[in-house]
Amino acid sequence: MKILVIGSGAREHAIVKALIRTGTPAQSIICAPGNEWIAKEVEVRPEIVATDSLEVAKLALSEQVDLAVIGPEAPLVAGVADALRAQGIAVFGPDKAAAALEGSKQFAKEIMAAADVPTGMAQQCNSMAEVENAMDLLGAPYVVKADGLAAGKGVIVTSDREAALEHAERFIDGGVLVEEFLDGQEVSLFFLSDGKSVMPLSPAQDYKRALDGDQGPNTGGMGAYSPLPWLPEGFIEEITERVAQPTINEMRRRGTEFVGLLYCGLIVTSKGVKVIEFNARFGDPETQVVLRRLKTNLADLLMRSATGRLDVGPSAEFTSEVAVTVVLASEGYPSQNAPVREVTGISAAEQVEGVEVCKASPTGRVLSVVGFANSFQQARTLAYEGMARITLEGGHYRHDIALKVAL
Repeated sequence: MKILVIGSGAREHAIVKALIRTGTPAQSIICAPGNEWIAKEVEVRPEIVATDSLEVAKLALSEQVDLAVIGPEAPLVAGVADALRAQGIAVFGPDKAAAALEGSKQFAKEIMAAADVPTGMAQQCNSMAEVENAMDLLGAPYVVKADGLAAGKGVIVTSDREAALEHAERFIDGGVLVEEFLDGQEVSLFFLSDGKSVMPLSPAQDYKRALDGDQGPNTGGMGAYSPLPWLPEGFIEEITERVAQPTINEMRRRGTEFVGLLYCGLIVTSKGVKVIEFNARFGDPETQVVLRRLKTNLADLLMRSATGRLDVGPSAEFTSEVAVTVVLASEGYPSQNAPVREVTGISAAEQVEGVEVCKASPTGRVLSVVGFANSFQQARTLAYEGMARITLEGGHYRHDIALKVAL
């Protein structure tokens, strides 16, 4: 099977590694555009723009690709999956209409309401006056979200009214949602979907705040761990029945089948589990820990999802070992863009047994170091030992990833 992985970040690097680890020959994988570290494992096509439907489709046809796996959200919302499917290529990733589940927070809320999926109250706002009224209605702490894509920087949760208003003003032209604040532990749970049925993967927890102790601004994610030993028995079954399957059913009822990865961002509140958000692709950095633990052939799972055959064959199985990932970010992230600086020590980090590095972009979230071991304490030790071997001027990372489960 020839596989095209579309994207250039740590998530795509993790997907490539998992494909190889679970049985796909490296020479059967192309990553476009990829990056310099993905290129050490598989063929990359740096000239390809991931959001350019025509370029991606031409590449897939010329390489006689059997399966295209779309990593980031931007190509999905741009309709790259539509262009590939039009050429008869199997695609793991929703088409443009279905990707609105991530591309528009308001659309996602409409789907949840129609499917009776538990979520927080929200007000759609298209003016600052509406934002102020919604904030008065829902109260502090204030949760303000950009309606469209914002690379993980579209959400603010704060008790500072002025900061919430400033954030809303930044995104108001595209519309914002003011939401009810939900208090509790957050859970990321991925589901493969073939448009009709769903298959859960293993839960993970992401760390959104930039600084230790969940301080600082929201980011795209500074670390993650999997599994979650504190979840109650039956949690995955509950989310499958109350959230994932009803959502896929509602999308299908509307004539917009969702084929690909349904990311359920959840929060376990005192009043039960509620959905914070949906994404239409693998999350980053959760992918780095979830797929590190996968035992089942990933290519087979993705192809079955892409071709409507998810119920034919084995379910996803995961090792009992645990994974912890820590993200290295460039100076000033997420508020400012640092100049591109040299990263050293990646090879040295990967010489530590049980450590792998997933490379991302030159600035922002630069890479993820993954520790894989029998216990959370061991996995944390490995991840931070690997990180200690890497240098990036001005770089920063959190020191408390998975600490609460390792004690």
